[in-house]
Amino acid sequence: MALLAGALPALAFPAPSLWWWAYVALVPWLLLIRSAPTGRRAMRDGWLGGAGFLLVVHHWLMPSLHVFIVLLALLLGLLWVPWGWLTHRLLHGRPGSGRVAAALVLLPSVWLMAELARSWQYLGGPWGLLGASQWQVAPALRLASVGGVWLLGFLLVLVNVAVTVLIAVARARTVALAGLAACGATVAGTWAWVPQAKEPGTVRIAVVQPGVIPGPGPRFERSAELTRQLAGRGVDLVVWGESSVAQDLTTHPQLRGRLAALSRAAGAELLVNVDARRGDMPGIYKSSVLIGPDGPTGQRYDKMRLVPFGEYIPARPLLGWATSVGKAAGEDRHRGTEQVVMRLPDSLRIGPLVCFESAFPDMSRNLVRDGAQVLVVQSSTSTFQQSWAPAQHASLAALRAAETWRPMVHATLTGESAVFGPRGEPVGHRMSTGTSAATVYTVPLGQGTSPYVRIGPWPVYGALAALGVFCAAEGGRALRRRTDRRPDQPDQPSDRRTDQPTPRRP
Repeated sequence: MALLAGALPALAFPAPSLWWWAYVALVPWLLLIRSAPTGRRAMRDGWLGGAGFLLVVHHWLMPSLHVFIVLLALLLGLLWVPWGWLTHRLLHGRPGSGRVAAALVLLPSVWLMAELARSWQYLGGPWGLLGASQWQVAPALRLASVGGVWLLGFLLVLVNVAVTVLIAVARARTVALAGLAACGATVAGTWAWVPQAKEPGTVRIAVVQPGVIPGPGPRFERSAELTRQLAGRGVDLVVWGESSVAQDLTTHPQLRGRLAALSRAAGAELLVNVDARRGDMPGIYKSSVLIGPDGPTGQRYDKMRLVPFGEYIPARPLLGWATSVGKAAGEDRHRGTEQVVMRLPDSLRIGPLVCFESAFPDMSRNLVRDGAQVLVVQSSTSTFQQSWAPAQHASLAALRAAETWRPMVHATLTGESAVFGPRGEPVGHRMSTGTSAATVYTVPLGQGTSPYVRIGPWPVYGALAALGVFCAAEGGRALRRRTDRRPDQPDQPSDRRTDQPTPRRP
């Protein structure tokens, strides 16, 4: 039951994309934990529910990792143990208004801590954060510009807790209704008073999606053919997907010449992604490289956050056996050291990201703080065709665009490719996994600095503060109880007449 209840929120994400389900998806899980007979049982239900959620959200990894995905889900599911314990601590039995009010703040806070911990790149990254399920809801995108995906996740958990109280705790329904009213007021106030991104102009960007073509050579030729079709269409930038070039440009002058010719034919700079060994240097890099009419411009970004097991194996001496049970990386790729903002000849500044780096809110925020006007993601989900992965990945671009007030271009080899404006709204049509084409998008630029870019993930800081106050209060209560139990007399005072212990008074 815990595994099933924890898995239910996954239906709010693409491909099912039942965004409305996120507002009640946690209720069965909360009711199960609340009814646990002991805190230990509640902690177990939290652990198994977290494992069930992660397993379903990432189920498309199973062909690559096989049984290892189950082990990873069980390991990361431990992050929801504190959430299970605190849910039982605050909602078990017949809680009063005070405990319910605390639950409305503390349970979303401890949920954010679980999401924050698993967002660490070495634990898999922030794929499937609860707030990301609202990528197509306009009021939610406006909230994202204020507090990022973290604010959305906090409010979603708060709503689920309030609905749980309305169902199971009749004596505290007024508090639950007040919590729901506060959520509604937050959304309404944000919609009414928080400004939106200004759109000072547009830029024409072409996305080249060659489609499912086996082998790097035929895929390159198809990409080149599609790029030549862009001649005379007035584009400012052409974007290829991840791993679109399989040879190092520094050691292959003929390849450099071909790419330069394609840039001249299209009349625009060409952003490719090189997945190859670099000269005599050991290891493989994934690099976004900007190509001009005369060849590489010298602007390059090396991917910094690699996919665990897909591009490297954590603690390879210990976990290297994963290569024998799935499609784990046979060789670790190398990491870049810093993010890069590239400048085009017309002074347009683009911020490149590679693959699942679009899942990290801090990376797009840093690029915008460094002056990026357009965010560009080069991706490849060809291994996971016919699964939820392509749609899930593309949806992240809408959220990053809304958070930063900057448009985001999500270019893939095999789909889904998509473009979103500075308010998170879709621009043009999305290229599905069955498409092989070069599509030109007229992308609105964004102007101004969003509150999220300016302030940062303040909901996380607020959650930490709330949990700190709770822990301090719990520690103070425990200390007082210990002091009250300490007797003023010796543990067993004796009767002087009989030299026998006298019973302690209650």
